[in-house]
Amino acid sequence: MKIQKEASAVWQGTLKEGRGTVSTQSGALNAVPYGFNTRFEGTKGTNPEELLGATHAGCFTMALSLILGEAGYTAERMETKAKVTLEKKDEGFEITAIHLSLRGNVPDLDQAKFQELANKAKIGCPISKVLKAPITLDAELNTY
Repeated sequence: MKIQKEASAVWQGTLKEGRGTVSTQSGALNAVPYGFNTRFEGTKGTNPEELLGATHAGCFTMALSLILGEAGYTAERMETKAKVTLEKKDEGFEITAIHLSLRGNVPDLDQAKFQELANKAKIGCPISKVLKAPITLDAELNTY
């Protein structure tokens, strides 16, 4: 099976004064603004790091749901936050780390097994596989 999804970006202008929008095939994002000011100055809109974080958090959590199911567990609730670190290096900017912070409630599962399965999802998630930045994780069970 092969699945392909599309997203697009439109940009006009210079780096600092320019403006762009991002959209997704599904329409979940439709001409959402992004730019230098949303990336570095906190202006309303999105930015590539935030989108990557949402993508990684979503992929990881879905992968963990699959792994939990294969092990005979069903989560009542899981919430993953992804903190993406962008740093200036000699060669320019690069993403140097992604930290996943998972909180979940899974009946009949202990902390050690939860951590084991979460680590398996961290490694196996398709988005994790394409990222070269170090990815760390902390997982807490029964936090709701």
